[in-house]
Amino acid sequence: MNRRTLFGTAAGATALAAFARERSVLAKSSDMDVELRGSTGRMERLGTLELESQQDFTLGFRVFHAKKMRRMSGMLLNDALIEAGLDPKETMTYDQMLEIADKNPQINLASRTWIANQQVTWKTLQDYFHANADMYLSEMEAADNIGPGTLELSPDMYVPEYTRHEIHIQPDGYVGDPFAGHVYHYGTNSFYISVLGHNEQDQIHKNVAGRLPLPADGKVKRILDMGCGIGQMSAALKERFPDAEVWGVDIGGPMVRYAHMRANDFGNGANFRQALAEETGFPDGYFDLVTSYIMHHEVPGEKTKEIIEEANRVLRPGGVYTPLDFVSGGTTGRAAQLHGRWFDHRWNNEVWSLSYHSIDFTKEIAKRGFKKIAGAPPIARQFGDRNFAKT
Repeated sequence: MNRRTLFGTAAGATALAAFARERSVLAKSSDMDVELRGSTGRMERLGTLELESQQDFTLGFRVFHAKKMRRMSGMLLNDALIEAGLDPKETMTYDQMLEIADKNPQINLASRTWIANQQVTWKTLQDYFHANADMYLSEMEAADNIGPGTLELSPDMYVPEYTRHEIHIQPDGYVGDPFAGHVYHYGTNSFYISVLGHNEQDQIHKNVAGRLPLPADGKVKRILDMGCGIGQMSAALKERFPDAEVWGVDIGGPMVRYAHMRANDFGNGANFRQALAEETGFPDGYFDLVTSYIMHHEVPGEKTKEIIEEANRVLRPGGVYTPLDFVSGGTTGRAAQLHGRWFDHRWNNEVWSLSYHSIDFTKEIAKRGFKKIAGAPPIARQFGDRNFAKT
């Protein structure tokens, strides 16, 4: 079985389903729950001390890089701009910024060391889960049809090309590796610590979920989390609104499969469906609240517009739409800002990031049947101010 294309085609997904059925005699609900070294809260410890140590090392290097090397890289870029007779505070294009940055070997050294650390992070995790594939596939298969939440996989659906790239240079991306959810979860913990803070217990997702505004009538019976990934935001929303019907959708079958298993592990009743954010399959006006968590910079700008229209379709009148993503709009800016975006696009394989940043996300929402909610505070500084109600 070629796991590099397992979820990339309908045939591959069907093969996994057949493999799972063969193992179903071994998979009996919680009897197959794999926690080889226990857990800390809702975060299960990695299966071996060696792997945990490797991840601790890559985390330590990532923090060092963020606090020292990236900061020094920014100072070097400023110095290079001044030496070239340019003001670092003035706006410029990507090409103008790269003309300066690409000539500095120390700036490029900072980029290369970051990439190497990222590659080690992913490789050690993927190697471990593939080496223990039978055990972890059996665990997921055992959880597929048990609750409290439900899981809807679509192994025969067409997976668009734009979703198949290796986001964050994660091998095989979110759709091509049956362990994409496992690898993503453990790998991104260090992302958070180096930038926003600890998230091992979904602290950041709980914080933003807790700040979402409500419809004017206060009714929240159904919630949709678009591009839910491994369901951290979906689970946080279910915890805030325990009586609501919460759905997380994502094109990544391995991601929602892991999300369902993980939510069930700590008794969370969020539901998950493999589906495109621009084609969720839910009825018109079904939801009271629709959100997403840093999904839009992972899709082409034109798809972002389609997703906004889908959010409008599935929201009831007066329903609230709060998509969380980075401030966007324009192809020029200060050199430091542009260099950060370019680095993410070029070296972190954020294929659609520049396309996303080229549109004004907030204005695109306002064009499509939404009105900003007066007085609703921004959810998080870096995510802009996008609290809208369906008119």
